[in-house]
Amino acid sequence: MKSIKICNKFLNFFKSKGHTIVPSSSLIPDNDSSLLFTNSGMVQFKDVFLGIEKRNYLRATSVQRCLRAGGKHNDLENVGYTNYHHTFFQMLGNWSFGDYFKYESLQWAWELLTQIYGLSIEKLWITVYITDDETYNIWTNKIGVLKERVIRIGDKKNSPLYTSDNFWQMSDNGPCGPCSEIFYDCGPEFHGNPPGNKENFGDRYIEIWNNVFMQFNREINPKTGSIKLTPLPKYCVDTGMGLERLASILQNVHNNYETDLFKTLIKAAARETNCNNLKNNSLKVIADHIRACVFLIIDGVFPGNDGRSYVLRRIIRRAIRHGYKLGQNSIFFYKLVKDLIFKTYIVYPELKISIIKIEEILRKEEERFRRTLKYGIKILEGILLKKPNKLDGKIAFMLYDTYGFPIDLTIDICKEYNVYLDKNDFILNMEKQRSSARLSSKFKDIRLNDYYILDQKTKFVGYKLETCTSKIIGLYIDTDLVQTININQEALVILDSTPFYAESGGQAGDIGTIKNDFALFVVNNTKKIKKNIICHYGILKYGVLNINNNVVASIDISYRKKITRNHSATHLLNRALREVFGEDIIQKGSFINSKKIRFDFNCNTPIHYQNIQKIEKIVNKEILENTSTEIKLMSFNNAINFGAIRLFNKKYGKKVRVVSIGRSIELCGGTHVKYTGDIGLFKIVSENGVSSGIRRIEAVTGDRALLIMQKLSNIFHEITIELKLPPEELKKYIIDMKNNIKLFESELYNFRFQFMLNKIKNLLPNVININGIKVLISTLDNVDNLPIHKIVHELKNKLKYTIFFFVTIKEKKINLFASVTSDLVNKIKANELINFIIKQIGGKGGGNSNTAQGIGNKNKNFKYITKNVINWIKKTI
Repeated sequence: MKSIKICNKFLNFFKSKGHTIVPSSSLIPDNDSSLLFTNSGMVQFKDVFLGIEKRNYLRATSVQRCLRAGGKHNDLENVGYTNYHHTFFQMLGNWSFGDYFKYESLQWAWELLTQIYGLSIEKLWITVYITDDETYNIWTNKIGVLKERVIRIGDKKNSPLYTSDNFWQMSDNGPCGPCSEIFYDCGPEFHGNPPGNKENFGDRYIEIWNNVFMQFNREINPKTGSIKLTPLPKYCVDTGMGLERLASILQNVHNNYETDLFKTLIKAAARETNCNNLKNNSLKVIADHIRACVFLIIDGVFPGNDGRSYVLRRIIRRAIRHGYKLGQNSIFFYKLVKDLIFKTYIVYPELKISIIKIEEILRKEEERFRRTLKYGIKILEGILLKKPNKLDGKIAFMLYDTYGFPIDLTIDICKEYNVYLDKNDFILNMEKQRSSARLSSKFKDIRLNDYYILDQKTKFVGYKLETCTSKIIGLYIDTDLVQTININQEALVILDSTPFYAESGGQAGDIGTIKNDFALFVVNNTKKIKKNIICHYGILKYGVLNINNNVVASIDISYRKKITRNHSATHLLNRALREVFGEDIIQKGSFINSKKIRFDFNCNTPIHYQNIQKIEKIVNKEILENTSTEIKLMSFNNAINFGAIRLFNKKYGKKVRVVSIGRSIELCGGTHVKYTGDIGLFKIVSENGVSSGIRRIEAVTGDRALLIMQKLSNIFHEITIELKLPPEELKKYIIDMKNNIKLFESELYNFRFQFMLNKIKNLLPNVININGIKVLISTLDNVDNLPIHKIVHELKNKLKYTIFFFVTIKEKKINLFASVTSDLVNKIKANELINFIIKQIGGKGGGNSNTAQGIGNKNKNFKYITKNVINWIKKTI
């Protein structure tokens, strides 16, 4: 059964059971900062399970794209070496949000597997949590599975309660419950024991489906560590079945890489690497990794040095490294993109968008890494040729951290040279870096679970109102709920309604005041701590505020207007970028406050000044046309059909807010001007790269844009007055001046060169004769930026049997230069002489037998350089 048929049967089966088919969400979770990537089908429903969000359905089913290549869920190192591990995979799932529970879930799972997919009942085994009698009885008494095939699994040895593989929890505190896993017996020709066996090794019994039953709220007593389970008001079901594993069973191949999902990609990888062995593990790695890379790029991740971008870079480099292992020394990886999109089973139409861009990103990353690969191998082999007993983990980490050289490649090369790699030392250095990164990027903001109760919410009225009467429903100092705040206390205030816009979608939160007749609270920031709870950060300037006090909340109107101008201009900027560079421009991030716009987008090259001007012209033309802004609420699908631009890593509800400004149409929840003319003026102030394939534009609007334009005009005016030139002649004057400067610099260089040459010639009578060899040792001044080796080279053409050794001094550092005529290199080597002196004074040096240089320290041994040079030459000859 082909994979596309497997998916269609799954979705149609659950649709027939009253489930709504939900599209796959992005690989980038938008509602869980603890996750690097979407790693299961339930991620997009997490807020539904927590009670924060409600959907218009109680039953759902989907085919979710997932990635496990970083953080807690990381299968990267196993990919290619086992039959079932992948970075990118697809999860078939069905969910109940307080509707059906255990019996329906298990009954339908059994029906689908045995009747729709036709799996043999004798091949299926079940596991349940040890105390979950209800699930056990459903399997054995109602569904009729043999008792010997239903295995109770207890908690892990020497671990707390509820730490079984058959007990699921969302986190240390929160929803949890038992789960029931379904295994498939591949037959006695494969090694392995039934699930639950202490020695359950091998591939005979494969887990294919997990049914999770969320029925408890888990609470840990922070003092005693004891765990308390309280029944949830509504029970939920979360199931997941890996498409790749199911396909291997239904296609009778016992190896995910032999399914239709991978066959084409493995053949393509073999084609591009000239590998004839289709079972080679490196081909499996490449086939898996092209899937992960393409989907990550489609979802807005680009190669970089941190977070998700670094994971993508690591996956790309791992694939390239395996191509290198197969003997492919040219770029090849990007050539697999079309094979993935056009020749394999695909259910995601967005893949066919921006094929050229995906190929370009992968090609450029591969070109960059090929240089790294070549350079890293050169460094590593240079060390290993010295035949050390072991390679220090610090060196391996330096190669990894500085040059991006993969540790597994370092290990492989060390094995070839029979050199032991101290991997523990590498891990220690890695952990030091991670600890440092965690400290530097520690989230200095509110934590979701620190605040408030789920059934409270704030009504936002700020689209229409700038001030409103409200009631205080929450007061916090740090993370502690309090009843009262007093003068000069910094606090967090939660209201039942507010005109304050909470920081979201890149737009900064509002500032303003919350007050009544007895108190004044100054708000300096506004954020959301849950979907419907808006909190106001600030300080109480006078009086006392209590829970349930009635107050008047007022935003700073001037501040809001500045942000609104900038936010609306961001939409026009996004539209202009698409007009200039094409519709495949994707917004990668933004930050809008009262002072400026910061907008990140995908682009592999710097933006030329002419294009900067073109973008400014398009935006300002929209402003001058002074068209009205239109804001509509409509369904998500209607919005996309209407032509609205969306962020691919953001989750949208059933109803979305569509903002039309000029020719820009976007999904957006921010605040906007009524007319484009309200923006006033738009000016780009900078453009630069922030990571591989990502550019950043910073811009200003309104009075700040006018101020910058006037400042530039004043500078230009002052220059023309100072030079007494009309503006139109200024460019020619500057070009002529630059040419004259170059001419003067060249003449000065030639003068200094000739001066130094004559100075060294005048030193020749002072040479020392050592056994027929002439030695010239001298300290030189004023040689900055002069190629002394060229001066000496000119002299060496006229001299024989001569050694030159010069010292120049600059502050506490000294520069050393040694050169030997060609008739002496068999006896005296310049680099050995430099290295000898460096050892006396400390520093570093390099070069060859003819010419060498070094940088040393001016210490107490410095005065003995001349003596040491002479003694070394005497001993050497």
